[in-house]
Amino acid sequence: MQTTHKKSEARIAIDPGFAWDGQDAYLFDIDGTLLRSRDRVHFESVANGVRRVTGFEVTLAGIALHGNTDTAILREACIRAGISADVLEPQIAAILDAMCASVEERRRELDPILMPGVQEALRHLSNRGALLGVATGNLEMIGWIKIEAAGLREWFQFGGFSDHFPVRSEMVGHAARKARALAGERATVCVVGDTPRDIEAARANSLAVIAVATGNFDFDALYEFRPDVCATSLADLIAATGTAQ
Repeated sequence: MQTTHKKSEARIAIDPGFAWDGQDAYLFDIDGTLLRSRDRVHFESVANGVRRVTGFEVTLAGIALHGNTDTAILREACIRAGISADVLEPQIAAILDAMCASVEERRRELDPILMPGVQEALRHLSNRGALLGVATGNLEMIGWIKIEAAGLREWFQFGGFSDHFPVRSEMVGHAARKARALAGERATVCVVGDTPRDIEAARANSLAVIAVATGNFDFDALYEFRPDVCATSLADLIAATGTAQ
């Protein structure tokens, strides 16, 4: 990769020949990529959902959340709490519904903050005719509620969610198929995310990937996984490539 340094805190690495803003469709992760939640509404929905349906108490302590999926997190929390599969699995759908209901009921408590350059990047890609979607470990209802709370709903035409995909690569593959159903079967699809799992899920589906260090992983940690683009933020990527609107 060729690396451009705009200033000491901004780092950009782009594979030669890769047009970061020239792809047909983009799949944006939500948490850490588009926004950060300054509340605990989504976080607490897992325990709330399990409690409502089963009466059991679970905790997310010790579970790797970043780049994970709601469905996988739920299962791991239940396993750690000693809830057996024969008790859990028949109630999974009801628990997921209860998680969504918990977030909907607390919608007014949501307090998202946009990551740097998000609005500018979405506007720029949209102006270039790109199809924009989300590919997130969130459940569908929760994902859209968070997108709406952040004022971003207008940009996205479709999404891939974890309701039926505990494995992130499978969710991303499903989202890519949706993108090509809308943009054409030969459409180039690019994942935009903030974790190594986003990069791995993109590669598992032979997709390009832009990694931004706006979540819990810094530039160097993401760069080790060799995304097509690695940037400290979307704002830095736009500034470094002269694409500010």
